[in-house]
Amino acid sequence: MRKEKDMLGEMNIPDDAYYGIHTKRALENFCISGRCIHVELIKALITVKKAAAITNGEIGLLEKSISDAISKACDEILSGSLMDQFVVDPLQGGAGTSANMNVNEVVANRAIELLGGKKGEYSLVDPLDHVNMSQSTNDVFPTAVRIAAIKMLKPVSELFAGFQTALQEKEEDFSKVLKVGRTQLQDAVPVMLGQEFGAWAQAISRDRWRIYKVEERLRQVNIGGTAVGTGINADRKYIFMMIEKLRSLTGIGLARAEYMMDPTQNNDVFVEVSGLLKTSCVNLSKIANDLRLMASGPRAGLGEINLPAVQAGSSIMPGKVNPVIPEAINQIAFQVMGNDMTITMAAQSGQLELNAFLPVIAHNLFEMLDLLRNGIEIFINRCIKGITANRERCSQMVKESYVEVPALIRHIGYGEASRLARECVEKNKNIREILIEKGIMDKDTIDNILNPLELTKPGIPGTGKR
Repeated sequence: MRKEKDMLGEMNIPDDAYYGIHTKRALENFCISGRCIHVELIKALITVKKAAAITNGEIGLLEKSISDAISKACDEILSGSLMDQFVVDPLQGGAGTSANMNVNEVVANRAIELLGGKKGEYSLVDPLDHVNMSQSTNDVFPTAVRIAAIKMLKPVSELFAGFQTALQEKEEDFSKVLKVGRTQLQDAVPVMLGQEFGAWAQAISRDRWRIYKVEERLRQVNIGGTAVGTGINADRKYIFMMIEKLRSLTGIGLARAEYMMDPTQNNDVFVEVSGLLKTSCVNLSKIANDLRLMASGPRAGLGEINLPAVQAGSSIMPGKVNPVIPEAINQIAFQVMGNDMTITMAAQSGQLELNAFLPVIAHNLFEMLDLLRNGIEIFINRCIKGITANRERCSQMVKESYVEVPALIRHIGYGEASRLARECVEKNKNIREILIEKGIMDKDTIDNILNPLELTKPGIPGTGKR
């Protein structure tokens, strides 16, 4: 064990630990969720530390040997080394101070080793005086959260694009499958099965675009603003050079916030991002709900489509297969919607110059992005791509219902059409049989009026053709 001390006293730190006393106190204070801060946030924090070390070295505030050692330590960590040393809970007081100090200490102790010293010899590389030079948790942590969120948003946006494509492929496949269209779960008018998939694709295309564009809102960062956005203890050269280094290291078009007090105290941008993710889950959950209804049965439900059978559905009902993938998507949607509320509450709870609740915002936002990335990929590959149409069942239900009746209104009037519809129900016959039986129309006329392509033709063609 080695002894380290801070303003509160001394503590014993395991000899093999790269973290120090500040991290140890955080471990004791915040044993809450049983998780550690997200790996993408760790990488983003390390990237900020590397950029700061290089910048401070180039403007002469940090000795070259120390700057180089810190930079090299950061490179090792970014390549996957020492990830087990980032141990603080994501739900922490202090606006992210514990996460920042965990990173400062691990980087410092690895840099010390690179300079030939032993962990804890902070006269060589100090976590605060050297690794945290020109910085505050209050500009480091918000900047890192934005970088991590941007990195995580891109694959989610790409998956939404893939989901849209998968739906459009099914729109094409099912473009000639006539089925009963329903409003309020009641028989309404005929539609093509492909049209339903096409409508879902349109909703998902909006989600894809919104998520793709919102990344721009995260690019303004407050690095260099230090404690409250005034830049206290940060050299002017550092403030302007730091953003350039971060752009280069991240490959992201980051920009220094015009008014750095703004992103230090205001977190509305995360509410905006979260809100768009929640919006996407409204559509995902609606699609999952519809798929479960359409696949219900298989004998005693709608049974219009067949979902891929991915696992046995019951421990007591042999042969039962459940719509487990759509059910999982529903649950992801519920969780994301709950996370959005947490982010909303945390963002509005900030006070004066700082929002102390950014850690819970980050934790919930990253969880949302992880859930969506994993969930959408499963939805595409283990559900959507394998859906087949029960064509005979769809055709049978159209024939047995009276959904074709609305097409007769312009030929025989609403009143007569309504009476014929009631007669279909009372006699358990379809509308074609009733029309011929009463001598209202002959078969050729009926076939012409009730042609599936005419019945399902929207204002703009949408039967699988784009």
